[in-house]
Amino acid sequence: MTVPARPAPPVERAMRRALEASTAVHGATSPNPPVGAVVLDAAGEVAGVGATAPAGGPHAEVVALREAGERARGGTAVVTLEPCAHHGRTPPCTEALLGAGVAAVHIAVADPNPLAAGGAEVLRRAGVEVTVGTLADEVAGGPLRAWLHAVRAGRPHVTWKFAATLDGRSAAADGTSRWITGPEARAEVHEFRSHVDAVVVGTGTARADDPALTARYPDGTDRERQPLRVVVGHSDIRPGSRLDAPDVLHLRTHSPDDVLKALTDRGAVDVLLEGGPRLAGAFLAANRVDRVLAYLAPALLGAGPAALADAGVGTIAAIRRLHVDGVRTVGGDVLVDARPATG
Repeated sequence: MTVPARPAPPVERAMRRALEASTAVHGATSPNPPVGAVVLDAAGEVAGVGATAPAGGPHAEVVALREAGERARGGTAVVTLEPCAHHGRTPPCTEALLGAGVAAVHIAVADPNPLAAGGAEVLRRAGVEVTVGTLADEVAGGPLRAWLHAVRAGRPHVTWKFAATLDGRSAAADGTSRWITGPEARAEVHEFRSHVDAVVVGTGTARADDPALTARYPDGTDRERQPLRVVVGHSDIRPGSRLDAPDVLHLRTHSPDDVLKALTDRGAVDVLLEGGPRLAGAFLAANRVDRVLAYLAPALLGAGPAALADAGVGTIAAIRRLHVDGVRTVGGDVLVDARPATG
């Protein structure tokens, strides 16, 4: 197996285009992975681009091959995830690639699902040149991140998002909380919501803030794709509130694992945890937070509720340290993108 430090320019461009294709369908394919694929003809020109269709529809490779037609013969397929080699709702993608006569396949990430893995070896045995690892880190950290985690961990990937002042306050002492961050940060959160499978809040936040939990454009209109809205806790949802709706899932539990099991049963692989501090603390104490998105406003309150309540830390030796993957400004605010440190 060859893992190039730097792929040839046409292949690198094709993988980045495949990554763009997967980004476009991120959130619309669960429980299947949002895969992107590009087919280059024998001259190295783009002949077809595809992405995974919703469950039951064609996989990315098939979509790209259909667009490429006869130009795929003797060409190269560039795919973000190893092509499947098993019969599920659709035939194996390896059969489609071999039938199209491609000469080479570049794969970013090997499939960790034992039921679907093995496609690379099937292609090699048929005489196709196969390379695994093309832009692997970039692809694994993109739209496939949650799905890869779900397969490996057996539960959905959980992102905890919160907004706070620099002194860690999520609201003022009188309970008012709109708005801590600016419009750019809020727009980014709505974009993020449109790509996840579920948005989760506790009953305390539902009662205090009356959030809609929908994904909206800056003008307030709903985006085309909406996540499942979930409220967690034993208290009733307030009648007449925005979450008092038949499409809202109310889970009467305080157990993070019960929440994730219920969401797994509904095909969710990517979950956004939005509040409040006690619910976030429970997920952190149970080691069920995989990513933290902290939107920090350059402001101070000095009093008021903290963004995080009891997370099971009783001494400095038990502090929960994070590995920072990125820091950037979003309008007038700062976003810290981090994940739990290991080791």
